[in-house]
Amino acid sequence: MNETTEKVGKTVTVDPGTDQANEVGLDPDQQAALEALGRLAGWAGALRWDAVPENVRERLRLVLLDTFGVTVLGARLPERAALVDAWAPSPGPVPVFGTGVETTVEAAAWLNATALVSLEMDEGNKFAAGHPAAHGFPAVLALACALDTDGPATATALLVAYEVAARYGRASRGAPGLHPHGNWGVTGAAAGCAKLLGLDAAGIAAAVDTASGMPIAGPFSAALDGNAVRNEWMGASNVAGLAAARLAKAGIAHATGIAAHSLGGLLGTFDPVALVEQLGLRWDIALGYFKRHASCAFTHPSADATLALREQLRQDGLADSDITRVRVTTYSMAAALGRTRWSNRLAAMFSIPYVVTTALLDGRVAPDGFDHSREDRFAALAERVEVVSGTEFDARLPDARGAAVELTLTDGRVLRHEVANPVGDAAHEPFDHERTLVLLRDLLGDEAALQRAVDCAAALPEARGVRDVLRVLATV
Repeated sequence: MNETTEKVGKTVTVDPGTDQANEVGLDPDQQAALEALGRLAGWAGALRWDAVPENVRERLRLVLLDTFGVTVLGARLPERAALVDAWAPSPGPVPVFGTGVETTVEAAAWLNATALVSLEMDEGNKFAAGHPAAHGFPAVLALACALDTDGPATATALLVAYEVAARYGRASRGAPGLHPHGNWGVTGAAAGCAKLLGLDAAGIAAAVDTASGMPIAGPFSAALDGNAVRNEWMGASNVAGLAAARLAKAGIAHATGIAAHSLGGLLGTFDPVALVEQLGLRWDIALGYFKRHASCAFTHPSADATLALREQLRQDGLADSDITRVRVTTYSMAAALGRTRWSNRLAAMFSIPYVVTTALLDGRVAPDGFDHSREDRFAALAERVEVVSGTEFDARLPDARGAAVELTLTDGRVLRHEVANPVGDAAHEPFDHERTLVLLRDLLGDEAALQRAVDCAAALPEARGVRDVLRVLATV
């Protein structure tokens, strides 16, 4: 079965490798998933760097800069050294960013992915309801480094990884309680790695279909409880995507439209139409958000509103001791993050009371904010934070992710501030290169490390070979 699809100004006819759609035993949902995947794989197989619009190229460089900087930041957490040691990684050509270690493709992909998400500061996409870049970039970069692929091919594979993951994120609606790490995004890692391995549209389709049969059914409660397995789901996603691409390259992968029964059915619902909407016209990477707070994206509008109120308090000569009550109203998914106690940093980053209290006391929500969260003053204020859901905020999703914060003061006054979207969203104060530099400089506190990330992000898309470009990121 051939499909004709529009692609960045060109019309290409591809054989998506979905002849299995006519096999006995494949139900209509599987066939629909295969047909949509065939069109998406045709687009991915035909994509070339010189056909990518300049604004999309620049956006990729910015996402790379954020990815490199945040991964190095995560690698500096005290527990990361012990984790790398526990892996006892074999020598190889691929850097584990910020550690001084170079190892195998799979070990580097896993360790870089988990470092990237460990501080909740990696780029995300509200329309995909998750993190397309983190699901595939570590795998693609590790494979490209091992192969010493040229920059244009690597950059194209990264874009394919992002766009495929984002579209599978749009197509998937997880069952209540499912965390988005490690399920729909594995398709991006598979697509990007398959592209890097030189597979055609049929091979990419086989890799993506295989990967969509490898999702993790991770409970959202893991994040709330501070269970570190939540970060490991992202490492598993990247390595599973690599495995799926290798299966396709070996000719073993057999596409059956399995996403209809894995992402759909077992884990929620799956709408394959979303895989091909505005295909070749809309770039989801341009619709992503950057994070200035070390916390779950659900907490960011609450943090932004709180910071605005903190400034008002300071102008009025008031302090946190003048606050008797804090009430946060936000959309339902965010309102579930209302715990006033947390076991560790991960659990704290998924608590709106923690984030609001940190914003009030510190004027920022940075990784080091957790250090004093067990102090009596902090705990007392956090206990006064109430989080409720508001139907008005639910009605605006996914285009707007908002929150309103109210501070009741000892004199009876109520201060209120509402935000429609968090800072850094594509729809509200989106980050540019300079703002990203300012943020990373503040977080890293290391001009040399920042410059390495800047140089790598700028040089990679045009490099003759990416290995030497990426290896400098291994520097401690």
